[in-house]
Amino acid sequence: MTLEAPDGECDILQARYSVSDPSRFLAAFRSIAADHNVAIICFDADTVAGSAHVRSALFHAARSCREGRAIANSFEVEALLYAAGSRQCAIATGFGVHRGSNRSYIAVCPASRGAADALAGLVDFNTDDWETIGENKQDRLMALFAITSLELEAAGGPSRLVDLVLERVALLDVLK
Repeated sequence: MTLEAPDGECDILQARYSVSDPSRFLAAFRSIAADHNVAIICFDADTVAGSAHVRSALFHAARSCREGRAIANSFEVEALLYAAGSRQCAIATGFGVHRGSNRSYIAVCPASRGAADALAGLVDFNTDDWETIGENKQDRLMALFAITSLELEAAGGPSRLVDLVLERVALLDVLK
């Protein structure tokens, strides 16, 4: 099965929002996506290593879809699988929207001002610095991606954590 990957560059937006019913919330996103002929994917900012991680997941998911190697039924889920570095949908969903307060990188693919404007009715966009990885997030990322302290030190220390996470994203191609 070949999935369609969106053509064109994606916008990566930062947003905060609260979700009481994830199914209903995602249905609203799917409606906006359909109205604007885009894909919209929410990546939990607390489980990804910044916008580079999001862009890498989107790149690999698009290539997988174009080449007919996708393991998910949608581009959106394929992108979350790559973000998680896992073939397991149950793990990948932990990288998306969850009940309660959310901080997300929202990918709009391809970029669409109209879709972003429509999303503004559901989320609060911001430009806070989410790229800095503090100690708590470092520990969370190391646990999520099975990165040991020894591996991190061998790679050059905490400044190389993003590189190790991106390596895990790329390794999903090998695990398929």
